[in-house]
Amino acid sequence: MNNQYTGDSIVVLEGLQPVRKRPGMYIGTTSQEGVNHCLTEIIDNSIDEALAGFCNNITIKISKDNYLTVIDNGRGIPTDIVEKYNKPAVEIVMTKLHAGGKFDSRNYKFSGGLHGVGASVVNALSEHLIVEIRRDGKIYRQEYKQGNPLYDLKTVEESQLGITSETGTAISFKPDKEIFKETIEINYKLLKKMIKERAFLIKKVLFTIINEKEGEELCYYFDGGILSLIRDLNKDKKALHNPIYFTGSTNDIEVEIAVQYTDTIQENLLSFVNVINTKEGGTHVTGFRIALTRTINNYAKQLLSDKKFQSFTGDDLKEGLTAIVYVKMPSTNLQFEGQTKTKLGNSEVQTIVQQITTEKLQEYLEENPQTAKTIIEKVYLAQKARLAAKAAKDAVLRKSAFDIGNLPGKLADCQEKDPKLSELFIVEGDSAGGSAKQARDRKFQAILPLRGKILNTEKAYLDKVLNFKELKDLVIALGMGIGEAIDYQKLRYHKIIIMTDADVDGEHIRTLLLTFFFRHLPQLIENGHLYIGQPPLYKITSKNKTYYAYSEDEKKQIVSQLQKQGLDNPNIQRYKGLGEMNPEQLWETTMDPEKRVLKKVTMSDAQEADKIFTMLMGEEVSPRKKFIISHAKIAEIDI
Repeated sequence: MNNQYTGDSIVVLEGLQPVRKRPGMYIGTTSQEGVNHCLTEIIDNSIDEALAGFCNNITIKISKDNYLTVIDNGRGIPTDIVEKYNKPAVEIVMTKLHAGGKFDSRNYKFSGGLHGVGASVVNALSEHLIVEIRRDGKIYRQEYKQGNPLYDLKTVEESQLGITSETGTAISFKPDKEIFKETIEINYKLLKKMIKERAFLIKKVLFTIINEKEGEELCYYFDGGILSLIRDLNKDKKALHNPIYFTGSTNDIEVEIAVQYTDTIQENLLSFVNVINTKEGGTHVTGFRIALTRTINNYAKQLLSDKKFQSFTGDDLKEGLTAIVYVKMPSTNLQFEGQTKTKLGNSEVQTIVQQITTEKLQEYLEENPQTAKTIIEKVYLAQKARLAAKAAKDAVLRKSAFDIGNLPGKLADCQEKDPKLSELFIVEGDSAGGSAKQARDRKFQAILPLRGKILNTEKAYLDKVLNFKELKDLVIALGMGIGEAIDYQKLRYHKIIIMTDADVDGEHIRTLLLTFFFRHLPQLIENGHLYIGQPPLYKITSKNKTYYAYSEDEKKQIVSQLQKQGLDNPNIQRYKGLGEMNPEQLWETTMDPEKRVLKKVTMSDAQEADKIFTMLMGEEVSPRKKFIISHAKIAEIDI
């Protein structure tokens, strides 16, 4: 290390160099999520044109050579010379940070862009980028390599990227492998979700996705806005009333809200600011929640004036609630938490949303008394269930059931006391439990066997959950409590592994357990603590050597390799239960951290997960039947 620290040690990163040096500061991550983020930045520039009323057609292309292209029929990025820099405006936009047309409200009243770094950052992180603009009767083109122009902006005879409208912009870029070392492929599933979401939010704009890799072309167009979105969210659920929809505006801030209750017990609340999905909520969501709770309480007091009324809590209002809170506001005033924009921070928005919601919702309830009564009844039942669950939970707590000294008798605990180093295997049945207890490393691996199929908790209240012995034992073993009593710091194992048989019953039990965790202990999934063990499907023996196959394809590969070696008749055993393995085999294949395969359960798309669990585990038969029929061809039949 050089001990000389002088002025010569100071390095100034010019132009877009800071972006390439520290890309995570600008797009959050250089994983596949970062590739999606880059494409989103370009798409949102086109969406800003749509929000301003100048664009109604946006096309996204995914090429086989990994170029990502966005074409719109907006006004086109300006091409005239910016005197201060003596360069075309488009080149300034593409090569300088914090340069754009969104720092005042003259060009874009509403915009997802906040820092003016979107296009320039994408350019910096691209191996190659092409921008084409059609305006003033001409087609302009410029290309860049890693953010640096390859030539001056020029006019061309025809559009290479496919602009067909009289005006518009097309940007095509290839993510740089030097930056995105993991992959430069787009996460197509997340892209489709994002585009569909934005199509709901912006009425009457046609979004087209052309995926050359998949050979697929999709179009999204909705004229109902968030009303169409809320109907889509609840299409597989039983709605208790027609959607409640209202709008309002104050001081250039526009508020649009849709509310609908279903017969489920889960909440599904989405929030947006200028089409940006604010996944972590913010002041607009806080304002909505306060207004919803107060307004429903005020109406209920009038409706139940002759009865003893106990005020509803915010948690009572959440049960079965589907809501969309959509705020549009001048981009110059936006206060997000960082460039990734997941939480709104503007304090004035809370007051505005709260006032509009209170006024409009109160008006709606008074004009629609039957819907109001239906909502009150739903919330009242939720309150009763909450109080019953609290009583059940208090009874458990009074017995000190969550204390370590009162752990379930069938739990074979581990010696390790540090949760970060401890694992809990949840296995089905006493037979598998016996094998697992003998196979484990008792220093850090605990075993909890469950008998039979557990309760379907998709629509089960907490009191019913705690009255089901197997689930109660699981909650006690985890040590963190449940419901309002959850104390995440008391979690006793940081790896919770579901280990069930590789047959239909095992898959059913696994689904029931996943439903329980998703609906009642989602923090374990969100924080990366839940896993699924992968026991082998086959044991293949040949010439005193043993091989394990975890899939049909792997079995075929092993058998093929053995046959090439002249070993024609290997013995193949199909495992259907964990109890069929002796402890040594179970340890070697499924429990040894050095050799095992674990699937981590994630919640990257909670909205889609909510739909799947509702469909598979809910009471509505029709959506489940449709799903089974459509996926029958890819099902593996266990004969």
